Amino acid sequence: MARWLPRSTDLTRFCQKLNRVKTLEDDMMETSFNRCLSTIDLTLLGIGGMVGSGLYVLTGTVAKEIAGPAVIVSFIIAGFASLLAALCYAEFGARVPKTGSAYMFTYVSVGEIWAFLIGWNVLLEYMIGGAAVARAWSGYLDSIFNHKIKNFTETHVGAWEVPFLAHYPDFLAAAILLVATAFISFGAKVSSWLNHVFSAISMGVILFILIMGFVLAQPKNWSTQEGGFAPYGLSGIMAGTATCFYAFVGFDVIAASSEEARNPQRAVPRAIAFSLGLATGAYILVSVVLTLMVPWHTLDPDSALADAFYRRGYAWAGFLVAAGSICAMNTVLLSNLFSLPRIVYAMAEDGLFFQVFSRVHPRTQVPVVGIVVFGLLMALLALVFDLEALVQFLSIGTLLAYTFVAASIIVLRFQQHKGDVPAPGTSGRPNAEPHEGTSGGELKEYESFSDKLHLVDRDKSKEQREPGQLKAAFEPYLEFLSDFYPGEVVTVAVVTLMVSAICLCSILVFGNTHLHLPTWSYSLLLVLFSLGFLLSLLLIWAHEQQHSTQTFQIPLVPLSPALSIILNIYLMLKLSYMTWLRFAVWLLLGLLVYFGYGIWHSKENLREPRAQRVSARYVVFPGSSLEERVQAVQPSCQPATGLPDTDTDDYKR
Repeated sequence: MARWLPRSTDLTRFCQKLNRVKTLEDDMMETSFNRCLSTIDLTLLGIGGMVGSGLYVLTGTVAKEIAGPAVIVSFIIAGFASLLAALCYAEFGARVPKTGSAYMFTYVSVGEIWAFLIGWNVLLEYMIGGAAVARAWSGYLDSIFNHKIKNFTETHVGAWEVPFLAHYPDFLAAAILLVATAFISFGAKVSSWLNHVFSAISMGVILFILIMGFVLAQPKNWSTQEGGFAPYGLSGIMAGTATCFYAFVGFDVIAASSEEARNPQRAVPRAIAFSLGLATGAYILVSVVLTLMVPWHTLDPDSALADAFYRRGYAWAGFLVAAGSICAMNTVLLSNLFSLPRIVYAMAEDGLFFQVFSRVHPRTQVPVVGIVVFGLLMALLALVFDLEALVQFLSIGTLLAYTFVAASIIVLRFQQHKGDVPAPGTSGRPNAEPHEGTSGGELKEYESFSDKLHLVDRDKSKEQREPGQLKAAFEPYLEFLSDFYPGEVVTVAVVTLMVSAICLCSILVFGNTHLHLPTWSYSLLLVLFSLGFLLSLLLIWAHEQQHSTQTFQIPLVPLSPALSIILNIYLMLKLSYMTWLRFAVWLLLGLLVYFGYGIWHSKENLREPRAQRVSARYVVFPGSSLEERVQAVQPSCQPATGLPDTDTDDYKR
């Protein structure tokens, strides 16, 4: 029976395969795409992804049903929360200017299987999001013509009452997706130009709404006679924040486009900052004028802006609002269709997804196969499926991606620079190859064991500490941590931080409602998990991190990513159990694809050399005393990513 059980070495190698990280090229600016996008192009892509139909629908819905005029505060808090995630994307987009967005960022820092699952979820997110926006676009246009399109379709084609299917086939939604797919396939420059046109019209309409809205504003609509500024209190403001947060999820299109940016190190951070700032300002100002034009409790949630102008005697303004809404939805469609094929391309290029999607058209320099295939799939979804039950997938996929990107920032920031770290899957010791010019960490090779006696004791206070090592100020108090390999303690602390955040948020969300905890145990658990979160944060902060002046870096690491992690986890736990159930089913399908195809075709497999028996040489690791470690290592001809030979020995004197 025991012979059928896997050996511990096999399990170790299998886990190493699952957690191997992507090896980046030396020249990350080299690409098969066309680097033609400027900062303005990327900024408008980001604005197009964020300022969609939500500006015309979401503001009125939250104001009337959730927060009242305090929706303004909800958007401010949601904008700040989105900024935490956006800054993480900005640092990665500048540092790793490759397409793939959250998938790529997770692959280079956390591990392969986690990256695949993030990419798999983002793939579904974009498909459902694009199809849902197309159906909203179709419904909005149909309402302008008094639902004549819907009535004609039901009369001549028919209607059905089938679970998960729409009441009637939406040919208009499918058609707009096919047209958008055709334009996207012409290349990044054509897509950018089309986005410029729709964004310009949309921003012109927003400017008109703001000017006319402030002219028609009546401060009495915030008075106590109308219910006051915050009729639902703090709970309403926070509930509105959770809803408003999803209005800002479109900025990741900028990170997905970084491989087509002319100067990604500068353009990506600036475009994310500009687009998020403009989108937040637009949402806040539109909320101000909307709640000042008419009393918040009289708003029409389905068409709040158009109805507000109509009630103030400017019915003609409703046509401008409708035009702006349609143009805004067009930009969101373009954003989804632009990002999705590029993420699929990145997965296919790494061997984790089917290779056909890694083909780039030689003339347009875009992944045309992915654009066409997923454009057709998106059109099919919009044509026949009822997407309302699946829209919450957008939330869970986005929040999961935000969480892993924030964790990846911490892990990558406390890793040693490229060339100073051992390859994935090694035993945790530095490579045998000496690092020339590295102060305080140079490895010396000796051909015989006796040569190690030439090692001279060094003054540790003069050594330059590498990222991931314990700071000198904390070494007297945490001396037992200095024996670990640089970055190991930080990685464990990040995992502990995420587990503590999950437990803390679970108590906050379910403690009183589902678990019915008594007050003393509720308070005790909150204190314990809060301490676990804070201690993990302090332990990470006690280590050295990378400091670069060449690319953008998010400030206040690890605090900023940690706040983003706990906020994202809290919002994920607020989603319904049916969303989690569907999410689990989709994850299982993703695991089947990964273990059936991705793990075997991953390009990182090609970088794993076969084990071979070699003669031993000795390496001395400099220390602060005459106690050294001598490790038998493979010759210098052995690739840097190889696993240590099983016949090597480790001596300690």
